[in-house]
Amino acid sequence: MQFDYLVFIGRFQPFHAGHLAVVRQALAQAAKLIIICGSARQARSPRNPFNVVEREQLIRAALTPDEQARVFVVGCSDRMYNDQQWVTEVQSLVDKVVAVDTASVEQRATGFRVGMIGCGQSKASYYLDLFPQWQRVEVPEVPGIQASSIRWALWDKAGAGFAECATQLPAPVFAWLDDFRKSEIYRQLEEEWRFVQAFRQSWALAPYPPTFVTVDTVVIHSGHILLIRRKNLPGKGLWALPGGFVDQNEPIRDAAIRELREETRLKVPAPVLAGSIRASRVFDHPRRSLRGRTITHAYLIELAPTAEGLPKVRGSDDADRAKWVPLYEFQRMEAELFEDHFYIVNWFLGQI
Repeated sequence: MQFDYLVFIGRFQPFHAGHLAVVRQALAQAAKLIIICGSARQARSPRNPFNVVEREQLIRAALTPDEQARVFVVGCSDRMYNDQQWVTEVQSLVDKVVAVDTASVEQRATGFRVGMIGCGQSKASYYLDLFPQWQRVEVPEVPGIQASSIRWALWDKAGAGFAECATQLPAPVFAWLDDFRKSEIYRQLEEEWRFVQAFRQSWALAPYPPTFVTVDTVVIHSGHILLIRRKNLPGKGLWALPGGFVDQNEPIRDAAIRELREETRLKVPAPVLAGSIRASRVFDHPRRSLRGRTITHAYLIELAPTAEGLPKVRGSDDADRAKWVPLYEFQRMEAELFEDHFYIVNWFLGQI
């Protein structure tokens, strides 16, 4: 074997025949394969419908028992606005797998032969350049298979055309997904997908693809963060930052304070909120929202502690609930947060 370990990174939403081809090429060159599932702790959405446990089940269902024994599957968070944090997590995951897999002192002294495998021509393979310490192995992409197209078939017209994807998926994966269409989770995700498609269609006649401008506020008070629970689609039931779309005739900062007060009924005067802004940043990842190109201006507001404690809040407008969450508890809520809000908060926390 040329390698002791090869690393294969992807979202595998879902695991398809193209992924399986890469896995088998990797196992032909390496004793072991470490598969890293991205978006591991994001909330379910039409773009990320399956959690890590489910994706590992699908991967292993497509492999023979011998192949399964040589494969490790681990999850990695998205670090949407910090590539170096993401690289660090990937490196740490690989190191932990190797440490658990072998106790050979002799092998550790001489080092392990680690490489990274991927389809170099794929637009999603930019990450291969981020790991120069691991030998790069490029394999051809299987033509005509895209996870996004499979997901489209899964949601479109309640999956009426999904049967046509059978040739693009390992048989056990196709069977699992076909059965998944009967679940309540599928019904909720399919409803959200229909909402998003209707939203996009409402802008179909615009002369150019629209770019939406929104605002979000990260309000910190005495080690707590203020969150709202979304009342409507998309992301119904998920926790989020107070925010929304900017009106045509208002400055962006004013929009942020207006949305904050409308959604939380926060009993702090607007001038005090404006005077408590400590930082701001534009978050503009092209895929941060399923609704389309959405650029948000986020503000960090730090409120001074008082003898009265945390100000009272209640959900209003587009929020069915508002609450103060201890920051240590927030760090365990990644899978409950809407879109990229978890990563926005952590970017600001790194600036405090």
